[in-house]
Amino acid sequence: MSVIRDTGNKRYHRDAVNEPDLDFGREDALMYVIAYDFGTTGVKTCLFSIGESLKMVAGEYGEYGLYILENGGAEQDAEEWWSAMCTTTRRLFDKTDISPEQIGGISFCSQMQGLVLVDDKGNALRRPMSYMDQRASAEMKEWFGHGLTISGANIFKLLKSLIITHAAPTSVKDPLWKYKWVEYNEPEVFSRVHKWLDVKEYLICRCTDRFVMTKDSAFATFLYDTRPGKWGWNKALCRMYGVNPDHLPRVIDCTDQAGMLTERAARDLGLSPGIPVYGGGGDAVLIGVGAGCINVGDTHIYCGTSGWVNTVIDRQVVDIFSMIAGITGVEAGKYNYFAEMETAGKCFEWVKDHLVLDEIGIYLKKTHVAESKESLYESLYDYMSETISRIGPGAGGVIFTPWLHGNRCPFEDPNAAGMFFNVKLETGKTELIRAVLEGICYHLRWMLEAQEKKIKTSDTIRFVGGGALSAVTCQMLSDIIGRAVETVEASKDVGAVGAAMLAAVGSGKLAGMSAIKDFIPVKKRYEPDMENKKIYDKTYEVYKRLYKTNKKSFIMMNKAL
Repeated sequence: MSVIRDTGNKRYHRDAVNEPDLDFGREDALMYVIAYDFGTTGVKTCLFSIGESLKMVAGEYGEYGLYILENGGAEQDAEEWWSAMCTTTRRLFDKTDISPEQIGGISFCSQMQGLVLVDDKGNALRRPMSYMDQRASAEMKEWFGHGLTISGANIFKLLKSLIITHAAPTSVKDPLWKYKWVEYNEPEVFSRVHKWLDVKEYLICRCTDRFVMTKDSAFATFLYDTRPGKWGWNKALCRMYGVNPDHLPRVIDCTDQAGMLTERAARDLGLSPGIPVYGGGGDAVLIGVGAGCINVGDTHIYCGTSGWVNTVIDRQVVDIFSMIAGITGVEAGKYNYFAEMETAGKCFEWVKDHLVLDEIGIYLKKTHVAESKESLYESLYDYMSETISRIGPGAGGVIFTPWLHGNRCPFEDPNAAGMFFNVKLETGKTELIRAVLEGICYHLRWMLEAQEKKIKTSDTIRFVGGGALSAVTCQMLSDIIGRAVETVEASKDVGAVGAAMLAAVGSGKLAGMSAIKDFIPVKKRYEPDMENKKIYDKTYEVYKRLYKTNKKSFIMMNKAL
């Protein structure tokens, strides 16, 4: 087993005066909300005040492990999640005058399609399986791959799923197959399962002792009936896939109050018992809300550890060939046409670890990078961005494929891997680094074009996540997709902003979310350089061919025996 884990905690604090205000037009007394944004490797814990406006008062960041196994597994530790949540919550009150007694609500944004199996006390029975886990190939083939198939899926089961949920579990990384993997490979654990939860649902349970799941998480199991008048767990699908319906929790809306903070959880967190805990939502849903993309036709691109293209639609659409589905949104009648890549910013982190830190002796602010684990990480990424900006579009002809942990869209292949193509004697490390960033943007364009086959995406794209902090990346993305790109002020905190908004709606502080886009300020706008796009267009065509020409080789090198 290999372990990917950073050790130290990073703190960040923002002066509320410099934060964007989201004016809700209310003059009630302030309400304070803590929003937890659980990503792949860390949690952002943000304290917001909600009154006439929404302001971020303070924030903390805590890290936890991501454990990559040799058999394709990707796991995390539930106790590490809780420890990071408790530590960061207590730190909030070390830096602000707000007291724990003033907190009026808790809400969550989190990674989706994890699998957390718990007993009747809410204890995790095994380490949670991440959305990146891809070890269930045999189980997926056994239950979904026999008989007459389309794209490797049994046509009759596929059609039944599409009719009932407007989606289907066509990826080996879908939680249904993780569930079946545990059933087949860990029967003793499986025999003690009380409920099947996702990441934030486990944390809600830890806070409230309630077993619930929000509609967006329920949809992501592909067992939830989304037909008009039939919303709920579908028993026919449970029978077809061999799922025990008793394992499925009660479903609530994202703005619903899931329960109240228990005395035990309050002690751990340093809060007062009885605080309302709201359902919140998955990152695929709430990051768009925090970016201001809530109206039908709004498209945003996210680049964090993973990456995606998401467009708001008013009807469920599915593309089984490109692996894109219209997932349930926060508001009734709205869905998110969601295309995901497994590793985006993670690729740039890989560059930092393997092409920069371990070989280049650079000093920033007269401090060696190896001597600091806090402020210099962001400075190092800034340094890398500035360095590659000196290399012209096309990275000297080098192309990188960002499939460091397989790929999901527009093709599903757990065997796909990253590679540098067209390296020459004159190729330097800087070209390689730029090629990685361009490769991420090429793949985002590929997913954007895949969406265009079924729906209309917006002419101007909102770009959020850590990748949007770099002006070099923003301009590169604009040039590669040939569209205007906008960034927002709270780019790294949009998931937490979205979670806070749901608490505001659930508490009655905010009457609705239909006009929220007007209160998400645009930080900067980037227009495409069409001369650069001509260069990128040529390379992009080669990029798309690299998977097809290497598919068999990926299987030979990476397919599990």
